[in-house]
Amino acid sequence: MTDLTLKAWFAAQERPARAGDRARLAGVTVIGLAILLVVVSLFSLTTGASGSSGWAVIESWFGLVDKSDPAVLREQVIIYDIRLPRLVLGILIGAGLAVSGVVMQGLFRNPLADPGLVGVSAGAGLGAVVIIVLGGTIAAPLVALLGIYTLPLAAFGGGLATTLTLYRVSTSRGQTAVATMLLAGIAIGALAGAVTGVLVYLANDQQLRDLTFWGLGSLAGATWLKIAAAGPIIAVAIGATFFLSKGLNALTLGEATANHLGVPVQRFKNIAIAAVAAATGASVAVSGGIGFVGIVVPHLLRLVIGPDHRFLLPASALLGASFLLTADAISRVIVAPAELPIGIVTASVGGPFFLWILLRRRDRLAW
Repeated sequence: MTDLTLKAWFAAQERPARAGDRARLAGVTVIGLAILLVVVSLFSLTTGASGSSGWAVIESWFGLVDKSDPAVLREQVIIYDIRLPRLVLGILIGAGLAVSGVVMQGLFRNPLADPGLVGVSAGAGLGAVVIIVLGGTIAAPLVALLGIYTLPLAAFGGGLATTLTLYRVSTSRGQTAVATMLLAGIAIGALAGAVTGVLVYLANDQQLRDLTFWGLGSLAGATWLKIAAAGPIIAVAIGATFFLSKGLNALTLGEATANHLGVPVQRFKNIAIAAVAAATGASVAVSGGIGFVGIVVPHLLRLVIGPDHRFLLPASALLGASFLLTADAISRVIVAPAELPIGIVTASVGGPFFLWILLRRRDRLAW
């Protein structure tokens, strides 16, 4: 047996062990991220500009304080009506944006794909702005028909149309060109921005204030009603992405190979695009433009647990939720008693991280 053959034999013996080690590491990471989310959730629930710690509410559960005490009643209002809806919405949106980034990167087979960078968020935002500005005039019949679901469904429609357009433009013969995808995303985002600008020009003063704050992204308007409208859409989209893991793994080998492995490629892509559009659109509708979650979180996790989507998707959902809750807590306390839009916090972290990715991959991105 030659040296070359021996090396190949030893490599084949070591490969299953390495795969097993990576799977164990990924499993431990997912469990650790679940614990992290619990800790971050408790921190988010007990932190804020009001100074309410939430301990009075916990004590009231065990009958240790007088529930008719005005201070306890105030704490209950802050916890149950303000912070808890904000916590639930932050978990849903953080998880939804993170898994959307993973699915888009797997679908396009490109690590730079992200709903915010390639214009999907801009398209979803345009759908939401149409309802905000025209909901009382020409879109009034639609609002009357769909009720509280009008805004998330409009954002979903905008995100879906943008994603389909992006896919059609940047994909040829089963291959997606990186430069074409990014340039198409810029063009689509600019076009959506232009139409949004026209609608902003037509908006009245109150709508203008709402649009300005909404455009920077925030969880400040979280209510149980908004969660009832957008939460089921985001939750179903996140759940659907977990069933895409094997298909995304197969797609990394190319569409032809994935087809030979039994993946119905076209139907798979349609489901993946619909899931991304639903998660992104509903998130944008209730929180505004929050960028970089879908690119920062998956890349951090790929460095630790690798590209296997069976682990990457749940891990990204957990870390995305923790990341957004942490950013939200920072936005609430850094300029207290005022509040910084959460999109500014995520952009402050995501912008430098994205530049770091570009520097690492600039040779491969040359075109």
